[in-house]
Amino acid sequence: MPRPTPLVCVLLLLMSMACARAHSEGEAIVDMTDTAKAWLASLSPEQRGIARIDLTNAERENWHYIPKPREGLPLAKMNPEQRQLARALLASGLSQHGLLQADAVIALERVLRAIENSDHRDETLYYFTVFGTPATGEPWGWRVEGHHLSVNFTIAGGRVSATPNFVGANPAEVREGPQAGQRVLAAEEDLGRAFVQSLDEKQRAQAIVSAKAPGDILTRNDHIAKPPEPAGLGLAAMTPAQQSKFKELVALYANRLRPEVAEAELRKIADTGWERLSFAWAGGLQPGEGHYYRIQSPDFVIEYDNTQNHANHVHTVWRVFAGDFGRDLLQEHYRESHR
Repeated sequence: MPRPTPLVCVLLLLMSMACARAHSEGEAIVDMTDTAKAWLASLSPEQRGIARIDLTNAERENWHYIPKPREGLPLAKMNPEQRQLARALLASGLSQHGLLQADAVIALERVLRAIENSDHRDETLYYFTVFGTPATGEPWGWRVEGHHLSVNFTIAGGRVSATPNFVGANPAEVREGPQAGQRVLAAEEDLGRAFVQSLDEKQRAQAIVSAKAPGDILTRNDHIAKPPEPAGLGLAAMTPAQQSKFKELVALYANRLRPEVAEAELRKIADTGWERLSFAWAGGLQPGEGHYYRIQSPDFVIEYDNTQNHANHVHTVWRVFAGDFGRDLLQEHYRESHR
């Protein structure tokens, strides 16, 4: 039997990689679909009418991270079994790290209630919503949202979109009470600061875009994320060791998602080229000083901001300029469906 040519070997490798990728994301889709169905089945007809919204409804892209009422079914209106199934849905989209981080964000509402002596803070006001009908062969989506947490998933064409993905923490460091010392977003702050401090004088001059940090993430809760002005230090200007730390910082955000989805996101970056990414910093370099950084490519932006409440209040987000809420996946799906 003749040996395959190098070209055939490459094609076979690419085919096997594509199959592995589809299989990997396929497992995530089955898991999300099954857990969403189980949660919806546990609800009363009245609850289901609140929890499920059409996929084409504009509410799907109406997101925010402040404490306010949302569409969807809050934990407050679920019984213990329904809450357990709702958490299983959240777990179907997140890694173990991401799930524990979400739990910690929600638990901070109790800390704020004690600090502020206010009933305004409520850990049961996190809303679960399914958009469309969960099915492995049809597009649908789901969201979990409340103060400082917005997790958005869209499933279409055998692929998963997981943005906007917002996680915040107030206080960033709990300074009194039973949870004193807790820092929900410690790694996001510490790795970002360590990276900028690793830069030499010439690199810092390029990476630090302002002596003052903005008051919030630049993309806010915009319906469509507008790319911030390209600025900062590009990957090519980093040393190999710095490039490794930079990629570790990006992976920290991706790895909030379940492994199959996180790997797909990191693969997209590698396929289009890590050299397209840059790092920008604004504000002080020492703990306790207001600071901000972003990681940006032509396709997406990761933002981190810690300026509010005397630099003890963090907002972080991952936005995709053309693909938030699965817009790119849905467009591709509808094109294929009507071909």
